[in-house]
Amino acid sequence: MTFIRNWIFIIALSIPCCIATFFPGDSLLGTLGASLFPPFLTNNPLPDGFPWKLCSANNTDPKDAPNTGVTRYYDFTIKRGKAAPDGYEKEVILINGEFPAPTIEANWGDWIEVKVKNAITGPEEGTSLHWHGLFQKETPWYDGVPSITQCPIAPRATFTYRFRADVYGTTWYHAHYSAQYSAGLTGALIIYGPSHVQYDEDLGPIMLQDWYHKDYYSVVEGVMSNDTALQEQYSDNTIINGRMPYNCSLVTDGTPCSQSTYSKFRVTPGKTYKLRLINTAAGGWQHFSIDGYNLTIVANDFVAIHPYSTKIVTLGIGQRSDVLFTPTGNATGAVWMRTNQYADSCARALQPEGKAIILYDKASEDTIPATEATPIVDDGTCRNDPLNMTVPYYPSAPPEPSVTYNITITQVVNSTGHKLFYMNGSPFQANYNNPILLLANERNYSYPYDPQWNVINLGSNSSVRINVWNDNFVPHPMHLHGHDMWVLHDGLGQWDGTIVNPENPQRRDTQNLAPNGHIVFQYNLDNPGVWLFHCHLAWHLSSGLSVSLLERPKEINQFQIPFIMTQTCVEWDIYTAFNTIDQIDSGV
Repeated sequence: MTFIRNWIFIIALSIPCCIATFFPGDSLLGTLGASLFPPFLTNNPLPDGFPWKLCSANNTDPKDAPNTGVTRYYDFTIKRGKAAPDGYEKEVILINGEFPAPTIEANWGDWIEVKVKNAITGPEEGTSLHWHGLFQKETPWYDGVPSITQCPIAPRATFTYRFRADVYGTTWYHAHYSAQYSAGLTGALIIYGPSHVQYDEDLGPIMLQDWYHKDYYSVVEGVMSNDTALQEQYSDNTIINGRMPYNCSLVTDGTPCSQSTYSKFRVTPGKTYKLRLINTAAGGWQHFSIDGYNLTIVANDFVAIHPYSTKIVTLGIGQRSDVLFTPTGNATGAVWMRTNQYADSCARALQPEGKAIILYDKASEDTIPATEATPIVDDGTCRNDPLNMTVPYYPSAPPEPSVTYNITITQVVNSTGHKLFYMNGSPFQANYNNPILLLANERNYSYPYDPQWNVINLGSNSSVRINVWNDNFVPHPMHLHGHDMWVLHDGLGQWDGTIVNPENPQRRDTQNLAPNGHIVFQYNLDNPGVWLFHCHLAWHLSSGLSVSLLERPKEINQFQIPFIMTQTCVEWDIYTAFNTIDQIDSGV
């Protein structure tokens, strides 16, 4: 082992070998029986207090979380099962037998503690969970990325994550072991905090997702093969909150397929509703709309913004938008909610449109809308709305950067015919047994023996500006761990040096990067750790599109890292000593 492990634990956990069976209805999300979420005027979003008291969205930095002294506990078991979200039965991996996985809720400033038991069998796999968009200040080891912040959770082992709800808004959590999250390991995470807009009801998370009928490992095998016909994998359906009927007449392989249902929401004309949109896809952008309505975007990722109106909400993979919607019309009516993956430029989907039904308060449950879709206007670059439209409600200005880095993304077909993505000349490849954060804790800050770890050491700099040039013809939703980022500029071609809204640039943790285009972003180096910066299109990440940003390394070695991190690596070392890991992709 590269870093010191003083104790060896061999933990034999008894887990059932049976396979769970799930069919739509086991998870209430997307049904009229789903749990209600706290409305705007509730002074007690979750039990145990009104944590932000006199703080409001315009007088308090959203990163300055209150100390509530409350911990929210969750107990997760991850295991294989069968699911048929769209009617087509397939092998999946589930949390507590649910798809989508259970929604996590907390108040701003609470602690969240999640006990995870790896019960994946037939075959066994490692796993981990990442809490997308949370900063993990002072807890960087719980970011949930194998080879970066932890070893994978070994089969039959248990790992407990504990972290602060250090910002508020809408996000999600997902597996970060290979492309495992596309097998069903995705759930919403909602953190309640002060609101800068008024609304009547919160409809909760609306998870927009591509869905593949192949098991996730087979998709990864195709992506990572040297067969050009298999390298471009198409999703079979587009689902909303885990539901969307599939045309079973298209099934020719004998797989069981039955009529599925649409997700449904009940609303009252005249009331204003908050919708928490989350793109949890593996490979596709989402263009969200409600037939005949304008939507008001009030937050992007974890950042409240000055509201603006749009007919289409564009979400790259990993992005979130909170939107307001006020239905009008006949109380017995209904309207289609839609998400569209729109063309090969932004997604590869055999069924690009997903639909759900919005029922007005007196409409019958079996009402089918007759409304018409809003046309999608996209130039094929899959970009987000212009930066000057997205103005953070709580303003902040970036300082002069103390260091600037240029990163170039290229796509390479190597000598064996495999298609890989390079960042600054190298594809990322995980080493599960040697997490970079734990190495840095032992003052190991350089890794010349393994350049494919793609580590950029930012040293003791105070603020970094990064200019990302996409030197290939496909777009990428780029996600930064451990921070949100000021997005200073984006566009086609090379950056011309200008900054959009320099006194208060857009902030978010995921930004779409156009084909043959650029994004320029900046963030303050105030969170010692090792933070992944990667494309959130799962198949691109499998193909190596990631770097690791090492931040304030001399402070990392002062951390008192919980012993569970060493224990988890020892369990993984023991497991891999007797079992060969078939790591066919980047690993994260």
